[in-house]
Amino acid sequence: MAGNTRCGFIAGGTWCLDRNRKIDAWPREDSVGIAWGLEERGGGPACNLAVDIKRLDPSIPVETIGLIGNDDAGRKLLAAADAAGLERRQIHVSDQAPTHSTEAFISQASGLRTHISDLGVSALLCPDHFDFSSTTARFMHLGLPGIHPKMDAPWQGDENGWVTVLKAARRVGLETNLELCTVTPERLRGLILPCLPHLDTLIVNDSEIGALAEAITVRDGKTDVEACTAASAAILQQGAMRLVTIHFPDGAITVSRDGASVFVPSVRVPPEAIVGPNGAGDAFAAGFMYGLHENWPIEECLGLGHAAAACSLRTAGTTDGVVGWRECLDIARRWGNR
Repeated sequence: MAGNTRCGFIAGGTWCLDRNRKIDAWPREDSVGIAWGLEERGGGPACNLAVDIKRLDPSIPVETIGLIGNDDAGRKLLAAADAAGLERRQIHVSDQAPTHSTEAFISQASGLRTHISDLGVSALLCPDHFDFSSTTARFMHLGLPGIHPKMDAPWQGDENGWVTVLKAARRVGLETNLELCTVTPERLRGLILPCLPHLDTLIVNDSEIGALAEAITVRDGKTDVEACTAASAAILQQGAMRLVTIHFPDGAITVSRDGASVFVPSVRVPPEAIVGPNGAGDAFAAGFMYGLHENWPIEECLGLGHAAAACSLRTAGTTDGVVGWRECLDIARRWGNR
């Protein structure tokens, strides 16, 4: 960390209890689907990235900020934060609503996941819950715009509460990153474009960068890497980011402000090793940001992002499959790249 006295991460925003289940195939409306294998785990970027970073390297300090209910689900999340070794003094507990919960179904037919959420206290999260006055962390990872009504709305002269929080983080010297949510392209642009001038990095998937840039980046289910690169360059001009990273099933690409781009293919995960995709995007972001924190070359950051995501696919829970960064890389080397 030469040249930077700050160390570690803050992950802020969504904390929810995921109830992960498997299902043969997603049923049509007015019919019945049978689910099994219930596993309750923490979810949301404020949980997932924080826990993933700690699993990659337990020595790194990791703080988390969020809002939970004063109920059994909230107590399970507090226990999960403690088990992971997170600094959780800014996990606020509210009596006004239950803890945000998500029913997460993983289709065995398609491999895709479907989330149905009861927002609970997530509807009450606002910039007042974020305090950066005493942190010595280097990176702040924030999400999820689109499912927090108070944060999504204008706040004290800012376009939305996300802008308010990002500005506050940067004022104390934090480097900022934002995680997106699957909402309509129009809503995504309305929420995220005002945030771009207050971001240092942006890590999104191929569909999200297309939505932000109003570009077609996925054609017939296949990622158009050239279109993603062009969309990233366009979005860089609208913000303060030094880089934009796009991940997709076949690989990931980082585009820097100077126009340089680096592509690294993803890990060839054996089909029999895949249990579910829950949390794989968070794991990629954790691996990539860990590499940035350690000042690795971008190619190595992307490599660890892929390795962490590949390991995450081995379990239904969002963080259970992530292991130490050296072991992640060893597993990825054994499996090879696409």
